Amino acid sequence: MPHKDREAGEAALITLDVIERKIYFVRQQKVMLDSDLATLYGITTFNLNKAVKRNSARFPKDFMFRVTGDEFKI
Repeated sequence: MPHKDREAGEAALITLDVIERKIYFVRQQKVMLDSDLATLYGITTFNLNKAVKRNSARFPKDFMFRVTGDEFKI
């Protein structure tokens, strides 16, 4: 979904700093939340997860995992 201040087809520049702030360490791995990735791509979290599920053969087995409630709190 395009940002309301941008016209359709107009790309926004995302700085490396913005991306780096979206990277967390969970289980000794660098990870990004699906909601943050979806925002970066300008799509809904639902559609991102649907696309990953639909194309699961293209991703490594450890590409995606669910965090526990305790991990999320941290």
